[in-house]
Amino acid sequence: MNLSRPPVVVIGAGPVGLAAATHLRARGLDARVLEAGPDVGAAMTDWGHIRTFTPWRWIVDPTARDLLVETGWAQPEEDLPPTGAEIVSEYLRPLAAALGPEVVRTGSRVVAVSRQGLDKTRTTGREERPFVVRVETGDGVEDHLAAAVIDASGTWGRPNPLGGSGLPAHGEEDARGFMVGPLPDVLGRDRGRFAGRRTLVVGLGHSAANTLLNLAALAQEEPGTQIVWAIRAPSPDRLFGGGDADQLEARGRLGTDLRSLVASGRIELVRGFATESLTVAPDGVTVSVTGTTAAGPRTLDGLHAVAAATGFRPDLSVLSELRLDLDPGLEAPSRLAPLIDPELHSCGTVPPHGHRDLEQPEPGFYVVGMKSYGRAPTFLITTGNEQVRSIAAALAGDLEAADAVELVLPETGVCSASLPLTDDAVDGGCCGAPAPAARETEDEHHRPLSEGLVPQGFATGVGGRRLDLLQPAGGGGCCS
Repeated sequence: MNLSRPPVVVIGAGPVGLAAATHLRARGLDARVLEAGPDVGAAMTDWGHIRTFTPWRWIVDPTARDLLVETGWAQPEEDLPPTGAEIVSEYLRPLAAALGPEVVRTGSRVVAVSRQGLDKTRTTGREERPFVVRVETGDGVEDHLAAAVIDASGTWGRPNPLGGSGLPAHGEEDARGFMVGPLPDVLGRDRGRFAGRRTLVVGLGHSAANTLLNLAALAQEEPGTQIVWAIRAPSPDRLFGGGDADQLEARGRLGTDLRSLVASGRIELVRGFATESLTVAPDGVTVSVTGTTAAGPRTLDGLHAVAAATGFRPDLSVLSELRLDLDPGLEAPSRLAPLIDPELHSCGTVPPHGHRDLEQPEPGFYVVGMKSYGRAPTFLITTGNEQVRSIAAALAGDLEAADAVELVLPETGVCSASLPLTDDAVDGGCCGAPAPAARETEDEHHRPLSEGLVPQGFATGVGGRRLDLLQPAGGGGCCS
């Protein structure tokens, strides 16, 4: 270890955080990973029952694979994409063991980052000062010095509120006991909360789809199980996708199954619903949710549980003493935001990007992984691996390697946050389209799409939220 210079501190021991440490190690830089949870991959463990859409080859970082192979590890070769729990047990824990306990420290929650001896108002000499990373452990609070800081802490602990305006709905806090999170284990440990009861799912993403399909499976086994699905968009077609035309069979089946369940009445769909308030019944057994619709206010009564699959937002409070340049809407790095804007992009249309897109006015500080996307739901694990490869090269002074984009994705992408309902192998591109070439110049592939263009992407074979307005109800999807 280089005792003359403090290590690079990485916040978070998920797949991107551990990949960052691996790249730093390969570059001869000392790294220290600080994980708030009791084990690596703590967020993934929370949704460990969920099977991703992502095959192993798009999850495992190449440099991490090289390190693991030295220990006798073999990458799983099965076609079946892993669950969150399998990623933790078969990849993250072995990788943390290979890096060693001096590098990866669990039970260490970062509560603040600053510069030694300077608050954010001081400019002179700022670049020469090390970072101070304040950490809470079981033994108290301690400060770590860092040559650079890579924040890969994710967004899992900061779900968006249920309210349609981005604020908590009136009564949401009082109804907290009825909220079950975005990805409850419907068919496992949480089964008793849903069996024979009435549940509302709010959201138009794959987290919502996963919960809806699992609730439908439970309803076949448990009489009296009722499912209500509320979306703000006028049509669910963005999630239904291309059905049989989808080259990704599991994804296409997800949309087909959901469409069938809605058409049959097994799932009650409420369109154009923006949540305004929650009211707990006098007996305390059920809750009512009221929202605005095009036809006026509407109340959904008799609900025993509410799953708010409404996305996440980054926790920026720990960074309040750093100088940041963030997009005012997405809360992502300003240069990255146009590339990931969910109004135009799905995760399959986000170009690879590196240190220049992620650097901040605070030299040596980077936000990576899911947190770098702010409120955008378009993140890919494999894209995060490329982020930290580029940053590690830049920190090591190898700008030629840092500026070279080495990642090539199939046009449909491979969303780590997309959650399928079948165990079929996932491969191929949208409508048989070939994978795009690697980026040759930054300007060519970093342009946001022009007004009116509809990108194709992985989310369901269609692009961003703007399709909610561009596509008429009943149309759209991949190769529609």
